[in-house]
Amino acid sequence: MYPEIEPYDQGMLDVGDGHRVYWEVSGNPDGKPAVVVHGGPGSGSRPGHRRYFNPAVYRIVLFDQRNCGRSTPHASEPVVDLSANTTDHLLRDMEQLREHLGIDRWLVFGGSWGSVLSVTYALRHPERVSEMVITAVATGRHSEIEWLIRGFGQLAPEAYERFRAGVPDPGDDISAAYHRLLMDPDPAVHRKAADDWCAWEDAIATVPPGRDVVHEPWEPRFQLAFARLVTHYFSNRCWLEDDELAREGHVLKNIPGVIVHGQLDLSALAGNPWVLHNAWPGSELVIIEHGTHGTGTTEAIIDATNSFAKP
Repeated sequence: MYPEIEPYDQGMLDVGDGHRVYWEVSGNPDGKPAVVVHGGPGSGSRPGHRRYFNPAVYRIVLFDQRNCGRSTPHASEPVVDLSANTTDHLLRDMEQLREHLGIDRWLVFGGSWGSVLSVTYALRHPERVSEMVITAVATGRHSEIEWLIRGFGQLAPEAYERFRAGVPDPGDDISAAYHRLLMDPDPAVHRKAADDWCAWEDAIATVPPGRDVVHEPWEPRFQLAFARLVTHYFSNRCWLEDDELAREGHVLKNIPGVIVHGQLDLSALAGNPWVLHNAWPGSELVIIEHGTHGTGTTEAIIDATNSFAKP
């Protein structure tokens, strides 16, 4: 990865509905604009995201989506209203940020949930996207959400049993049931639900699936916001029609792009990038043999951003 750098400009953008979105810019002030669309929903941007781009060439824009990272109000607040946080809201925020920074077109880079939001943005605003780099691919199909909250249990049955036990009466939608618990004002209720949901996130991120995870525990404020936002989006199926991105992929035909995906990414199955690649005329697909969800793909991602490193 490129060396660590600090932003030369940053701020809070008032996007309406009582929301202020954190943004920052690093790299070359006169360089090629690129925007990083983080995952989650609710993970927030990270300093490491700057390092996928040559800072001598790129003007690198990071931002935190509504209710997470440094954006306000934060989804971890005891009582928070998420009604003004939908896919359409986030797309409008991206356009407002682009206009605020005086950018005509930018390269759009997104991973995981960020790949869904990036491709949706490009479908709605193709004239504003110069290129795209997409990784840890999801397409927003409803079957992908069902896989994460139900189907994956076949690969990690013990972890799934614990996850399922967190909501004794989930009805038809486990994500909606968890969301109700996560939004409960009682800290004892929403904290346990956040613990249970994020334990499942850990289980589906491991290879082999369900293996005990050894790492620093989730930071409580981040954990609660993340779980609330993921379940908010999952229970509403990301406000996207099923197969919407695949059906409309032809709109991307004039946008050069690289799709980078780990073959062992079990939380975003290898079929996802093939769906996107087949729907997106002219896209390049790079499958990393031993890559997982967010690991093993860095070199290919940087190769992709380098390949577009021109005005």
